Amino acid sequence: MTDAVPGFDVTTFSHDGRAHDVYQAGTGPAVIVLHEMPGLHPGVTAFGQRLVDAGYTVYLPSLFGHPGAPFAGREMLRSMTRVCVSREFAVLADRTSPVASWLRGLAAKAHAECGGPGVGAVGMCFTGGFALAMAVEPAVLAPVLSQPGLPAAVNARHRAALGLDPADLAAVKARASQGLCVLGLRFTADKGAPGERFATLRRELGDAFEGIEIDSSPGNPHGIPKNAHSVLTVALVDSPGHPTRAALDRVMAFLADRLTPEAGRPAAD
Repeated sequence: MTDAVPGFDVTTFSHDGRAHDVYQAGTGPAVIVLHEMPGLHPGVTAFGQRLVDAGYTVYLPSLFGHPGAPFAGREMLRSMTRVCVSREFAVLADRTSPVASWLRGLAAKAHAECGGPGVGAVGMCFTGGFALAMAVEPAVLAPVLSQPGLPAAVNARHRAALGLDPADLAAVKARASQGLCVLGLRFTADKGAPGERFATLRRELGDAFEGIEIDSSPGNPHGIPKNAHSVLTVALVDSPGHPTRAALDRVMAFLADRLTPEAGRPAAD
């Protein structure tokens, strides 16, 4: 076990010339959780533990930041500085981030280790779109895009972009036509995860994309602030009747439906 992420063992996974530490715990089908900024903070690891408790083998790759460090301004600045100068995380409107190759390799490894129909992938914020890029790998059966924040919404083109090169987008669309489903989560007023991006997903994937958009407009009935961003790692996710709790419940049901062998889904190739 490790002090940085209690309850999880850590190993280093190397693939395609890249290496990152991966924290792992649990038994059952594999789910890879990609942390948001600034790194594997306690909110992300708590979500990972929730999945462990639900019967999954959870993989928490540490892509940047300091595992276990709190969600704080200094850590945020440190991580943002790191990723901004790293070619590994470069994301353009129509180009896939280089880290996607490593993540696909991790998905294939996780499926080989855990078996079952396939692997789940949950991306958040900076890594939200990476879960979609991972869906090129046949082992990935349940991609979840929580508040996908890249490409940065600096103009209209980037607000609508998915951060995939044309070949990868075509591969995801082909898988969607064969039964792959993609789940997306965002707050309606979140400019960091713009609605135009969800519109693109609906246009490109059709009924294979399910988008959950939680009302954060001024005066919304749940008092959600207009700057709300994180969906799965907020404290209100445990409040009965709150829409973030409903979103979490849908994620859990989505993973169970796609990854539980008795659900009758075809195994990944």
